[in-house]
Amino acid sequence: DPSMLHASPERIRSEVETILAGFGEGTGHIFNLGHGITPDVNPEHAGAFINAVGELSRKYHK
Repeated sequence: DPSMLHASPERIRSEVETILAGFGEGTGHIFNLGHGITPDVNPEHAGAFINAVGELSRKYHK
């Protein structure tokens, strides 16, 4: 849900962790924002999302 990118970077990181924990371990994950990034999203928040996925997903990969 792209609306998540309007939250604080800390909240974005927390939501990414929740999503990853819900899917559990595997060979990889595909993260999709559904409808994409809207023009009013702070680019730093999009970066926080990308960084969180990259950092947090490592512990779930077999």
